[in-house]
Amino acid sequence: MNYVAYKKIVLLKKDTFGQFIFLKKLVVRVFGLITYVRFKVVNTPKITGAEHIQDLPLENVLFVSNHQTYFADGAFMFHVIHSALDQHPNRINFWSILKVMKSNIYFVAAEETMKSGILPKILGLAGAITVKRTWRDAGKEIKRKVDPKDTNSIEKALKEGWVITFPQGTTKPFAEGRKGTAHLIKNYQPIVVPIVINGFRRGFDKKGLFLKKRGVELQLTIKEPMQLDYDDNLDNILYKVMEAIEQSKKFEWRSNQTPSPSIASES
Repeated sequence: MNYVAYKKIVLLKKDTFGQFIFLKKLVVRVFGLITYVRFKVVNTPKITGAEHIQDLPLENVLFVSNHQTYFADGAFMFHVIHSALDQHPNRINFWSILKVMKSNIYFVAAEETMKSGILPKILGLAGAITVKRTWRDAGKEIKRKVDPKDTNSIEKALKEGWVITFPQGTTKPFAEGRKGTAHLIKNYQPIVVPIVINGFRRGFDKKGLFLKKRGVELQLTIKEPMQLDYDDNLDNILYKVMEAIEQSKKFEWRSNQTPSPSIASES
């Protein structure tokens, strides 16, 4: 095979959702360059546990995390993951995000959020799995069943690679976890890796697109994969997940007493 034919094949290669991988990598690189300055120069990253990423299998890995902004904390995770895979754990390496060490990383996001403007739509090309919220739509409280297409999309992503999800489905601290995450874990039995983040609410606006304060310590802790019984009931699985990401009632009570170093209460 000649070089031109090889390059054509590479350019036309698509992921499991039919997205051109070269376009996905381009978006990751461009926004990686933009956010690197915000994360590493304007603010201070403090990362622990990223060495666990290096021991994970190539697919069927589910990262579960608390959530503080729509986009900034997710972008930070991309930096941390790519840096760890490039043998730079617990730091953000400039060249690692440009290499895009793993192209099959996906993140679960609310459909209404990703359709809220041209910038979210572009960011979605980095690997968004859009889902319809079952409890809220257009700012109104609702109740509707989970769309099977949404769970099927997450299943496809897990079979191909890694998925980042936010069990609370909101940036509100200590909000109740959604059982959809427990269903995913029980049905697809992924390796579940908890992530705890802090500082993003102080450093960025709610969307995570604009700086609110400089010099903030952006904390991210990656814990060891959870030891879960996939035959356990949904409530117990969800409880263990919320404990792992430090968003259970126990941590809420602690935050109201003495701020924890890993997940302090924020105004």
